[in-house]
Amino acid sequence: MTDDERPHTTFDSGQPATSDEYSLTIGPSGPILLQDAYVIQKMQAFNRERVPERVVHAKGGGAHGYFEATEDLSQFTKAVIFQKGKRTESVARFSTVAGELGSPDTARDPRGFALKFYTEHGNYDMVGNNTPVFFIRDPSKFSDFIHSQKRRADNHLRDNNMQWDFWTLSPESAHQVTILMGDRGIPRSWRHMNGYSSHTYMWINAGGERFWVKYHFKTDQGVEFLTQGEGTAIAGENPDAHIHDLWASIKKGDLPTWTLNVQIMPFEDAANYRFNPFDVTKVLPHGDYPLIKVGRYVLDRNPEDYFAEIEQATFEPSNFIPGIGPSPDRMLLGRLFSYHDTHLHRVGTNAQQLPVNYPKHAKVNSYNKDGAMRYRNPGDPVYAPNSFGGPAAAPQLFGEDPAWEVTGEIVRAAQALHREDDDFGQAGTMVREVLDDSARDRLVSNIAGHVKQGVEEPVLSRVFDYWRHVDHKLGDRVEEAVIGRAAAKIV
Repeated sequence: MTDDERPHTTFDSGQPATSDEYSLTIGPSGPILLQDAYVIQKMQAFNRERVPERVVHAKGGGAHGYFEATEDLSQFTKAVIFQKGKRTESVARFSTVAGELGSPDTARDPRGFALKFYTEHGNYDMVGNNTPVFFIRDPSKFSDFIHSQKRRADNHLRDNNMQWDFWTLSPESAHQVTILMGDRGIPRSWRHMNGYSSHTYMWINAGGERFWVKYHFKTDQGVEFLTQGEGTAIAGENPDAHIHDLWASIKKGDLPTWTLNVQIMPFEDAANYRFNPFDVTKVLPHGDYPLIKVGRYVLDRNPEDYFAEIEQATFEPSNFIPGIGPSPDRMLLGRLFSYHDTHLHRVGTNAQQLPVNYPKHAKVNSYNKDGAMRYRNPGDPVYAPNSFGGPAAAPQLFGEDPAWEVTGEIVRAAQALHREDDDFGQAGTMVREVLDDSARDRLVSNIAGHVKQGVEEPVLSRVFDYWRHVDHKLGDRVEEAVIGRAAAKIV
């Protein structure tokens, strides 16, 4: 079927859409615009697809703990949580991404790594994964990506052919898929995996200087993984293995801990860096921006009511505190809207009034009122501005909103390229320089095993080409493992 023969994408109300890949932005590197009704409506529809379990990250668990800043990073940020000696209460939730609420913990899938910190300036939420990159770089494609991981419309089964169809048509996925199909695709437990912000954020110090930052939570238990065979066996014996492991370790006093490190990029470096530092499909090389130790994250208390304290916990990347802000990362900018919106649907209009989500150490002064299940109303006056002593914004105390400069026409386009931007380079470097021979063997085996489960032409040939773009030898080995050397020569 040619492109001219294919039906055109439309809004749900029938109007033609102008792009399936790019959000509406100011210039190629500018912010996403709220007037992009197509992308907004896609995200809103996607956020309301499942009731009441989470659309993504449905299966998970968590615990309570704290973060303690052990190093002085005040030269980079004024955020209270990162001032030396500060201890901040927290709740954490770990999860798989694609599976439903009853799916096994040991499925091959990225793991969510979501943290909420209760500071005196309000709640700060950090929503990350156990991988430093992601599959896509524009939120316009997010619901489509997740749909490819979910169930078919006809037989209600998950379909590896759909997954590889999406991945091979989205070359920016290569870095994340390489990680997913490697050893880190099935962590031994939540305690034995790292956590990453993945996105780049902005830090602002007391003097108003701006920096770009990436977060790395390195497990103190050591990174350990399960082979595909081990993961499959455990899934049949104990599908809640990771929930059980976390609960049991805390109960017996074997507290899981992580060391938080950050990478700091001077604000001015981003414009001319060799690749786009706001592309969530890429990592910042440690040789350019070394890890800087910040402090220690500890989980020390199991929940007493799992539903109230973990299932109803809402983590929102838009929950910033003074000294921290977003970056031009398009996926992050989309998530700033999407996460809060999905919580309004899944938990309710006043989800943030639930105890697990309500600020513990900051007073809420808001003009938002009423709605289902609200039990804290602001009282009079109920509007701003007013003449009766109601709360007022105080930028003189906390500073203006974090910002960066942008210019350009309103467009739908890929972000402006930097001189070394490409989709396969970092994945190839990982295969050739980070993995050893045994890890490469397992990578080939995992890919081939996954592909053999229902991947058909024309997707199958694209799979081999996809991996040859990552590393030509790897692609050849995958093809040989899937269809055999003799068949590969015939094709």
